[in-house]
Amino acid sequence: MSGLLAGKRLLVTGVITDASIAFSVAKIAQENGAQVVLTGYGRLSLVERIARRLPQPAPIIELDVTSPEHLAGLADRVREHVDGLDGVVHSIGFAPQSCLGGGFLDASWEDVATALHVSTYSYKSLAMAALPLMSPGGAVVGLTFDATKAWPVYDWMGVAKAGLESASRYLALHLGKQGIRSNLVAAGPLRTMAAKSIPGFEQFEQAWTERAPLGWSLTNQEPAARACLALMSDWFPATTGEIVHVDGGYHALGS
Repeated sequence: MSGLLAGKRLLVTGVITDASIAFSVAKIAQENGAQVVLTGYGRLSLVERIARRLPQPAPIIELDVTSPEHLAGLADRVREHVDGLDGVVHSIGFAPQSCLGGGFLDASWEDVATALHVSTYSYKSLAMAALPLMSPGGAVVGLTFDATKAWPVYDWMGVAKAGLESASRYLALHLGKQGIRSNLVAAGPLRTMAAKSIPGFEQFEQAWTERAPLGWSLTNQEPAARACLALMSDWFPATTGEIVHVDGGYHALGS
């Protein structure tokens, strides 16, 4: 992938630890010639510490994707570091504990609404906040977990991901006129901070490592990150509304 992203300017959300897919996206992007701007929320000191492990320094912007004020000011904040954007990575998801681990029937609407706002609606919100910086050929890429099935313990986050997958298709429809692409990467289970917050997540781990045709590493974020970057490169100029599975082939199997 050497030089695949030369000259590209990317906004990457969701870098919390160096085990996150977003961290691998930022790292590989820099190694392949891109300028990277990061966003963080709540624990900026943690994001700053993790960002120091990247090959090059990367500016960090505070962004709460549920805040109209933060979203309205995003373009101006990004312009302080780069003069435009060629790609945006949405690596954001959250659900209250009541929405996970078997609580599907009991979760309150308030908690479900939080999950949908942060994990689903924010995809559109982030894209629109970044749109003034983007030109034809730009791309928005998000991360999902195959929402065509009901997974044990995933519960309302699965519903949120189903909404995200639909939102990406509608974003592809409405932004296509401006030459902006919208695609998702459906990664297999990885031992990220988000995964650790899901009670019973080890059920996914065992299934994937035993059944994925290509095998599956629970600690290697690079395959998913590379897919994100490929979708933001110039090598997929006519691909939008797509979901690329990076899961060792598990999705292709019968249940």
